[in-house]
Amino acid sequence: MEERQTGNTLQGNGVVGILSEATNKWERRVPLTPSHCARLLHGGKGKTGVDRIIVQPSTKRIHHDALYEDVGCELSEDLSECGLILGIKQPKLEMILPDRAYAFFSHTHKAQKENMPLLDRILAERVSLFDYELIVGDNDKRLLAFGTFAGRAGFIDFLRGLGQRYLHLGYSTPFLSIGASYMYPSLAAAKAAVISVGEEIATFGLPSGICPLVFVFTGSGNVSIGAQEIFKLLPHSFVDASKLPELFEKARDNTQTTRTSIRFFQVYGCVVTCQDMVAPKDSTKLFDKTDYYAHPEQYRPIFHENIAPYTSVIVNCMYWEKRFPRLLTTKQLQDLSKKRCPLIGISDITCDIGGSIEFVNQSTLIDSPFFRYDPLSNSYHHDMEGNGVICLAVDILPTEFAKEASLHFGDILSQFIGSLASKRDIEDLPAHLRRACIAHGGSLTSLYEYIPRMRSTFSVERKENSYSNKKKYNLQVSLSGHLFDQFLINDALDIIEAAGGSFRLVKCQVGQNADAISFSELEVGADDRSILDGILDSLTSLANPSKNQGSLHQDKHTLLMKVSKFHHNNRQNEHDTKKNATVLILGAGRVCRPAAELLASIGSIPSGQLLKTCTETGFEEGNDIQVIVASLYLKDAEDIIEGIPNATAVQLDIADHGTLLKYVSQVDVVISLLPASFHSTVANACIEHKKHLVTASYVDKSILELDTAAKDAGITILGEFGLDPGIDHMMAMKMINQVHARRGRILSFTSYCGGLPSPAAANNPLAYKFSWNPAGAIRAGGNPATYKLHGETIHVQGDDLYDSAVKFRVPHLPALALECLPNRNSLVYGDLYGIEGEASTIFRGTLRYEGFSEIMGTLARIGFFDAKPHPILKQERRPTYLSFLHELLSFQTSSLDRSVIVEEAVTERIFALEKCKDTTTASKTSKTIRFLGFHEEIEIPLSCKSAFDVTCLRMEERLTYASTEQDMVLLHHEVEVDFPDGRPPERHHATLLEFGSINNGKTTTAMACTVGIPAAIGAMLLLVGKIKTRGVLRPIEPEVYVPALDILQAYGIKLLEKIE
Repeated sequence: MEERQTGNTLQGNGVVGILSEATNKWERRVPLTPSHCARLLHGGKGKTGVDRIIVQPSTKRIHHDALYEDVGCELSEDLSECGLILGIKQPKLEMILPDRAYAFFSHTHKAQKENMPLLDRILAERVSLFDYELIVGDNDKRLLAFGTFAGRAGFIDFLRGLGQRYLHLGYSTPFLSIGASYMYPSLAAAKAAVISVGEEIATFGLPSGICPLVFVFTGSGNVSIGAQEIFKLLPHSFVDASKLPELFEKARDNTQTTRTSIRFFQVYGCVVTCQDMVAPKDSTKLFDKTDYYAHPEQYRPIFHENIAPYTSVIVNCMYWEKRFPRLLTTKQLQDLSKKRCPLIGISDITCDIGGSIEFVNQSTLIDSPFFRYDPLSNSYHHDMEGNGVICLAVDILPTEFAKEASLHFGDILSQFIGSLASKRDIEDLPAHLRRACIAHGGSLTSLYEYIPRMRSTFSVERKENSYSNKKKYNLQVSLSGHLFDQFLINDALDIIEAAGGSFRLVKCQVGQNADAISFSELEVGADDRSILDGILDSLTSLANPSKNQGSLHQDKHTLLMKVSKFHHNNRQNEHDTKKNATVLILGAGRVCRPAAELLASIGSIPSGQLLKTCTETGFEEGNDIQVIVASLYLKDAEDIIEGIPNATAVQLDIADHGTLLKYVSQVDVVISLLPASFHSTVANACIEHKKHLVTASYVDKSILELDTAAKDAGITILGEFGLDPGIDHMMAMKMINQVHARRGRILSFTSYCGGLPSPAAANNPLAYKFSWNPAGAIRAGGNPATYKLHGETIHVQGDDLYDSAVKFRVPHLPALALECLPNRNSLVYGDLYGIEGEASTIFRGTLRYEGFSEIMGTLARIGFFDAKPHPILKQERRPTYLSFLHELLSFQTSSLDRSVIVEEAVTERIFALEKCKDTTTASKTSKTIRFLGFHEEIEIPLSCKSAFDVTCLRMEERLTYASTEQDMVLLHHEVEVDFPDGRPPERHHATLLEFGSINNGKTTTAMACTVGIPAAIGAMLLLVGKIKTRGVLRPIEPEVYVPALDILQAYGIKLLEKIE
């Protein structure tokens, strides 16, 4: 396989190779998924830069070899034809081929000693090495990382162990039902399991003997964010570190003054910072973060005194260096154990062996993730029984969610593959890729020329007496910051050498992730004191950039330095500049509350932090989203926000343009839940103030005309982001794009959606109820419809819509007796979804329980839905409902003297007037008329001018949900697929079934949830910059629907997918 092509590099030939990972049996991640490969291969080499993709076979990869073959990849152990070779972990040395480009996590740019043989091989083979860790965005954040997935998997795995540990201690808890992360088919499924556990805790509680159950999180990077993301799926409250003693005191009082069987219905979280871990040894001084990083030896540990005595679980996500005090030592734990400390376990997601938690002295395996440490006997055990604490220390956690981690990784990496695969000269690459290139053509690139200098000092570090070039004047200089990932070490060493000085590396602690700083202690020398002073002045300038370089703090580019008694000036901390995000919701209808609740429950967004895919929200705890609910009537808005933190109610008339502009100017994103006719006014206000807008309504002509103006303003108007339209688009595009990625062809696309009563609540003749004004639903029954069936275009007139209904059954829900009616113009979705030229059937239907349409069609023919003013309703004397029924059915007054015979007489009259085809339908319609109260001798209100008005009023009064009844939303897609290459045809199903909920006596409808929550998710995606496209947008692009669907599932809205 190895070959030499001196001077004849294959780099840039458009052929990409994917390595088989061989470092660990659990490593199932891939740099590119089959869908990524499909887009690269079938987008055209001229556009993607990729001509071929060769994949080394693997039987353990998360995506099977056949899936790569299906999209056009080649399978071969031999990657010698590839100019660009991709992996996740470092390959074996013998797999490095000469004169190619490689991309993987090399762990070489910080001169890590254990990986220098790999770097030597890279240089010897004239390889261009691109390190994923070094690809950063404009905000200096790493673009390719797995930290959040480690946090998620580590926390879920620990919950599983927690349930087992508590069982051995005599407590049954809901945590027992949680599996290890790798046991779930998806991240969404794992989250759903945690949510289910949370619901059980909220309903039945936890035993008082293990409560309050407090999870303490260390660190503020992606690992901690991922762990907290899972924690927040449980019923929880966050507690400030200073309030932990008070929390335990209250819990103790409650258990002492009430029965011993008291239960706790939530868990508690506490995020600690270094200020909670250490304090100055000099009690007269205040804690100073900058001083602590420069002089940790002047600080003493306090975590074991102030935090650990109140901690149940430590979730360790922080970077630690030996120069800092440990978070918890063995001796400290031994002392705590003698005082009946509640600490039950450690989830050391950082897997820092012998690090910040001293007694975590071994790593564990994914399939055996725990050990037990008994501090009293200072012994280690691999079981859950006995004294001590359980510890999790798995070092390859992200691969437990290999599918989602790979998708997330490939979504970003695939954007760079075209350049890496097609460019031979690295100077032709974009700047962010050039900066990530460590070696090229047998030499280190200029940014990494410090590596040999660092390596040369390692031997000196081991043999201090060999420092023969010691200068006359020498000083110890401590440097800390992002020395290696921001190349500040290059600048510092260049300053020393350019001035004629020398340096010796005394100590070096390398940060192991993008958020961790590195520390180097140098002995700097010069034979002339003035030269040494000049070096120090230059280093001081590097550590204190002038203010004209930017007024905001930029930690990534800041060098902290200590020289003798020199102190680096304090800089404004990045966190001081954070501001809360604010969302304005216009309209206080039923849909509003779920949206407001979701937004107010999410932590705020620091600038530049992206919302990751697979429900990775990226919101930090402690910075909340502020929600403003605006309504024409203040009381409506106040009712909506009752009990919702961080929410404000305001009165706003949309017609008051000045006030509308005032509120829009004060927020980051606007959600309009107003009727569609108002969206244009709101959109123009958002364009004027450059604010994003989300609506759940159809994108009409008035909104489409604002596309250019929105792009010019740099904003996104995200429309059709509710249920139907909204979730239906997203489910459809996911299915269609998955088929196309496998080279399949859509033969038929059918979509069905309906808001219905739950079966238990379908207790009237129509088997239907309204959760809001029925006028819109009744009008929809008169809309014409168009669809395509087996290549034939079918037109249905509005008057014939109810007659066109047909029976329908969802395959895996056979007990639901349903019917469907065609829904408006289905053909436009052929264009929208890109399947017009291939699908012979395109149909979108509205779902109702069977029998609904024949009754509604009969009512329509009788005249109940006639919107013209009715003469009888113009009379001075108001008619009763019964006399109005006489009029509609042309009865003589004497014919309906007694209400007891109304139903029979009405049935006969309907059939005699030929308003339906049979007496059965006539009887059902008669029962409906009676149920609606048209037999009553009650005067019709003056507000009713037409039969339509009267019917709407009666339906609104009689077809409403009782306080204990639930509604139901059902959305179902079916796609028929064939494959031109002869593979058997397939039928794909995707189903959403959601029921309303009743909590604390308050009902939240399924319809409100499935419209309001997507709208809130759209706002979240815009807040964190996940959606890049500007202008008018529907949720049919992967940048929108992929994260949105993941978040929907994470919040409990289940989507069932099946392929037959």
